[in-house]
Amino acid sequence: MVRAVVGANWGDEGKGKITDMLGQSSDIIVRFQGGSNAGHTIINNYGKFALHLLPSGVFYGHTTSIIGNGVALNIPYLFREIQEIVKKGVPEPKILVSNRAQILMPYHILFDQYEEERLGGKSFGSTKSGIAPFYSDKYAKIGFQVSELFDDALLEEKTVRICEQKNVILKYLYHKPELDPKELLATLHEYRDMVAPYVCDTAAFLQEAIHEGKTILLEGQLGALKDPDFGIYPMVTSSSTLAAYGAIGAGIPPYEIKDIITVVKAYSSAVGAGEFVSEIFGEEADELRRRGGDGGEFGATTGRPRRMGWFDAVASRYGCRMQGATEVALTVLDVLGYLEEIPVCVGYEIDGKVTKEFPTTAALAKAKPVYEKLPGWKCDIRGIQTYEELPENCRRYVEFIEKELNVPITMVSNGPGREEIIRRNV
Repeated sequence: MVRAVVGANWGDEGKGKITDMLGQSSDIIVRFQGGSNAGHTIINNYGKFALHLLPSGVFYGHTTSIIGNGVALNIPYLFREIQEIVKKGVPEPKILVSNRAQILMPYHILFDQYEEERLGGKSFGSTKSGIAPFYSDKYAKIGFQVSELFDDALLEEKTVRICEQKNVILKYLYHKPELDPKELLATLHEYRDMVAPYVCDTAAFLQEAIHEGKTILLEGQLGALKDPDFGIYPMVTSSSTLAAYGAIGAGIPPYEIKDIITVVKAYSSAVGAGEFVSEIFGEEADELRRRGGDGGEFGATTGRPRRMGWFDAVASRYGCRMQGATEVALTVLDVLGYLEEIPVCVGYEIDGKVTKEFPTTAALAKAKPVYEKLPGWKCDIRGIQTYEELPENCRRYVEFIEKELNVPITMVSNGPGREEIIRRNV
């Protein structure tokens, strides 16, 4: 069976915890898109971790972790992550890297930085991890595929050709130092030696695993609102964040994905630029940010303070729909225990009309939130293990969100730890 764990919103929904938890009953966990530009924070018996490229199931000895063909593979970063978790006492994980994955190069990171500098105040709020230049090169067919590392003649010819093109842009657009083909080739040889023991045809491996009845978990990065087609374009990421892309980014038939667990936050947060209708500011935002997550709402990759907002039913319903959610995991519910009443954005007012449909970005820029206020529960719900034990107003909040999403909420997270989850029969 194949399940996917994906985000409904801007990312930072708590997918890492859900993947880590579901990893216990999975044989294989697959990262199918994105790169080291976003992180998953996980708290378990080994400690607290911020993973970026590694799938969130690496903490279990029985799992195989796969870097799929859809991932932006930063090879040194991947190996740093492996070393860091092993140093903290985690057993060496079993990792396979797709021979069709493409390699994120050091010059992609430089181009990302240079372009943000050039754009100045009109920048995209990039994490400067090289993701947009990487995917640009992939689709322009001038990227390096892992399999190409093992063909010396091809590699030598390609490095010269790519440097010629990149150097024109470096010299005349960015006015920066040019690339040296010999240095680039040496870097690629280093990458080959690092990744060689892990490379295989992961699509064939996964299809055989499906045939054998193994349990496979697809792990998405970011959320539906950061998808380049259906998100808040152009303030989006550069690879599809939707569960449907899991079939492509892992190399499996789409009909094999039977369950799509979409992670939704009990309030809203976002890192980076872009439209955010239910955003709050000042002391109200600072208070929620301080209390949020484990140690506050700060990006797992950048450390940037997250932008904060109330739960957005319009955006979350749209995100669940675009993900094809079969069930929802609602996270960080415990954070809201300090509030007398909790605003929920139930509609957008655009040009004097209220809509419950999520619009395209130009209309979204004009949207004002329409709030409904629900009573708070004014107590700490951490440690509660069954849904029935939650305070009545807390259950009402969950059920209100469920009705707005029109998808069953099967899991409620009431703390950052792996075991702090309430299963709900619906």
